[in-house]
Amino acid sequence: MIQIRAAGERGHAQHGWLDSWHSFSFAEYRDPAHMGFGPLRVINEDRIAPGAGFGTHGHRDMEIISYVLDGALAHKDSLGNGSVIRPGDVQRMSAGTGVMHSEFNHLKDSPTHFLQIWIEPDRRGIAPGYDERHFPVLQRQGALRLVASPDGAEGSLTIVQSARLYAGLFDGDQQARLPIEPGRRVYVHVARGRVEVNGLALGAGDAAKLVEESMLLIDGGDKAEILVFDLP
Repeated sequence: MIQIRAAGERGHAQHGWLDSWHSFSFAEYRDPAHMGFGPLRVINEDRIAPGAGFGTHGHRDMEIISYVLDGALAHKDSLGNGSVIRPGDVQRMSAGTGVMHSEFNHLKDSPTHFLQIWIEPDRRGIAPGYDERHFPVLQRQGALRLVASPDGAEGSLTIVQSARLYAGLFDGDQQARLPIEPGRRVYVHVARGRVEVNGLALGAGDAAKLVEESMLLIDGGDKAEILVFDLP
């Protein structure tokens, strides 16, 4: 079964400095039909105004992944980490027993566009942690590049959940397949462009939920950038 989640059906919040689209219930957006998908709890598509951002705040027991599409995101946390992530970089913060952090648009003259992703861990009370990796365009072009996994396979970031996150860029006749193990589900989020998912056309902001399917087929891309979540 494949269920499409249209971009325009998502929750939307406009705060002036922040333009945010919520794939799942978040903050003041509440939809009982969209509380998450397995352990995938949040996908927020955020555009932050120049110089603005999220001031220091705390999290517990959540795997938080940031994926930058355009611009530059400045990160600081109570673990002593400070960095600027840009397109091609993927950041993972395990909140664990508790961590404070801030995220700001590092640019002074243009917005930063990124995806904020929360995945519920498979155990609580772990020590908080942080990591980031760069995944070059050539590794993601016409392919599903593993960027996060429970065991850090293929140089991916390690997350505390039996979930795997892939990133891919597709254009023209490029295609990729991903076998889906029995009992697992897949969520495909189209960050930009257009692409076909198992023969169904999706555009920017659209998503597809695959349940009881044996194969994911990505095809027919038009400057598409996608994230694929393989979930328990």
